Amino acid sequence: MSWLKRSVSRITGVAVAIAALLALPAHAQAQSIIRDTEIEGIIHDWSAPVFTAMGLEPDEMTILLVNDPSLNAFATRGRIMGLNTGLILETDNPNQLLGVIAHEGGHIRNRHTLRDGVQNAGMQPFLMTMALGALAAVAGAPDAAAMLVASSQYFGTLGALRYMQSQEGEADITAARALESAGLSGRGLIEFFENFRSQEVFSEARRFPYFRSHPLSSRRIENLRGPVESSPYYDEVDSPERMAEHALIIAKIHAFMDHPGITLREYPESDTSLPARYARTIAWFRDGQTDRALAAVDALIEEQPDNPFFWELKGQIYFEEGRPVEAIEAHQRSVELMPDAPLLRINLGHALLESRDDDLLERAVVELKQATVLEHDNPMAWRLLGQAYSQLGREGEARLASAEYHYAIGQVDQATQFALRARDMLEPGSMEWRRAMDIILASGATMDDLRVLDESTARRPTGVLPPEPVN
Repeated sequence: MSWLKRSVSRITGVAVAIAALLALPAHAQAQSIIRDTEIEGIIHDWSAPVFTAMGLEPDEMTILLVNDPSLNAFATRGRIMGLNTGLILETDNPNQLLGVIAHEGGHIRNRHTLRDGVQNAGMQPFLMTMALGALAAVAGAPDAAAMLVASSQYFGTLGALRYMQSQEGEADITAARALESAGLSGRGLIEFFENFRSQEVFSEARRFPYFRSHPLSSRRIENLRGPVESSPYYDEVDSPERMAEHALIIAKIHAFMDHPGITLREYPESDTSLPARYARTIAWFRDGQTDRALAAVDALIEEQPDNPFFWELKGQIYFEEGRPVEAIEAHQRSVELMPDAPLLRINLGHALLESRDDDLLERAVVELKQATVLEHDNPMAWRLLGQAYSQLGREGEARLASAEYHYAIGQVDQATQFALRARDMLEPGSMEWRRAMDIILASGATMDDLRVLDESTARRPTGVLPPEPVN
């Protein structure tokens, strides 16, 4: 699925259990982290030179897409930042969005997320919760992450995240310098701030969340204007290719987030641009007009046969219409075109699994295992892999996959129980057996603990097994 949405079933401390694949109710959709290979890839390509100019390793940076209509963004520990879809939709061009990303990168570069002197009593628990939420998303449990981020207001108020004006200025200047070093204009950041200059005089309650945590002032804008306008790249504009990518991002977010009727009004058939046709295809699919959506996506594929995301969308349409066998070919083509994208391999593995064809189970295992190699902490991949192994009768590997799933979402006790089960079913010394041992030892158990457990198991009456963990 190109747009993964899952609901949170419960949150107990840092232990998060997700009910995968359940559609979010309308009132909860503003609290999810979304995954989309296409949008993530575009934003990463834009941002990488700026992060490099800051001295940050692009591959170590994580940008979360938060499904929330409010205008907001954040940066926190672990080189993690989040962008609300509402903020993305408020940008007029790539340079404005990149300016915000550069600013958040400036906070990370200057270690503002780790400062001690300016945080009030609520800052530490707030940042801890925010970081845990972000890490959950990196692990592949996006809605678990979002709920932690959303619930962080209960551990520390929004006021706890307000940076001192001096730190905002430092992040602005760091962003401006990095953009210049990357050969880009910083004009977009000033434009973005100028668009919301009125926030300066709004009461706290009326301000957008972003400008509560990032106080805006005329002096701050003017302090930024000097270094930005003195840059030799100030007059540089976004290329037509980037403008097209920005338009596509905006269209795709609208198409998946808005009611289909709204999307079809915003992108009428008189608009023949690629983003508009893409948006209408998604809207028809979400509106249940399957034949129309399939005809539209086939037209897109005919125009761009090597676009993996058009093939992905075709596979998604078939899959969510309950036609997994027909989805396989489309998802297979998307993987062929982009073999290093774990989410695309998960799509294919899921379709193979849901085909109910025993002859395809081994192929499902291959695809899902490769997805875990590319993104080791993706719970969806591990959960589906456990199902595939179980259907093949490979119970030791199924238990290990379940252990990996629970470990990825922070349920260490459950992970340990499944790993113990797996250890007893796997060939001692095998790679899988060693991984089960790694999970057990990571829980804090020692080799002495395991020896005691083994002795206890040896004394247990024949045929009596410990309780099976609940998956």
